[in-house]
Amino acid sequence: MATYVQIQQYVKHKYGYIPKTCWIAHMKEVCGLKPKTSHNRHSSNNRINPCPSNKEEHIKDAFKHFKMI
Repeated sequence: MATYVQIQQYVKHKYGYIPKTCWIAHMKEVCGLKPKTSHNRHSSNNRINPCPSNKEEHIKDAFKHFKMI
């Protein structure tokens, strides 16, 4: 499984921005993968910064590239 840094580098190279780690974790949950639990997460049920809908496909593309989904 790819690391968050590898996913960020792939998205930066292909789409020109660095996704936040919280966006990656949110998309992992959406895709049924087990994200790491952040030590500074305020609530296990609510997301303060969910992945914006216009960035979801970019992160899913990275997951497919790394054969995570």
